[in-house]
Amino acid sequence: MLIRPEKETEFPAIYDLVKIAFQTAKMTNGDEQNFVDRLRASGNYIPDLALVAEEEGKLIGHVMLTKTCIETAGGQFSLLLLAPVSVVLERRNQGIGAQLIEESFRLAKALGHTAVIVVGDPAYYTRFGFSSCGHFNIGNADKIPDEYVMVCELIPSALKDISGTIPTFYV
Repeated sequence: MLIRPEKETEFPAIYDLVKIAFQTAKMTNGDEQNFVDRLRASGNYIPDLALVAEEEGKLIGHVMLTKTCIETAGGQFSLLLLAPVSVVLERRNQGIGAQLIEESFRLAKALGHTAVIVVGDPAYYTRFGFSSCGHFNIGNADKIPDEYVMVCELIPSALKDISGTIPTFYV
């Protein structure tokens, strides 16, 4: 399996991959594939942190990290949003999503990023070092329950003196 940055020519295939993957997801709003398109069109898109997993010429997974921030009393603290992680149905529960997340984190850290936010299932994301934003005194403008909004420090203590609110996740 090869993990590499997505290519613009693959955007339609990635759209379909994300749409199909989320049709059976535990947590979904049914719009994840369009969310990916909106993130790409926003100023928050980082092409080097939008990755695909490819096997025998076929896309089997996708992950994106995009720019976001925490609004603090002293201004904005930059970090990344992990959204979404998608794996084709027939390859789920084989570690592909985990490998995509781990590689995206490695690349993000190499690019100087210090922390990542995710909205998702705590049972899945805590294994990657995510914990509730509530533990860090970080809220969210969308009023999503704290247990589903989590943060992972790529650099230890990156959020030590940070508190505030994440603006809307909707693009």
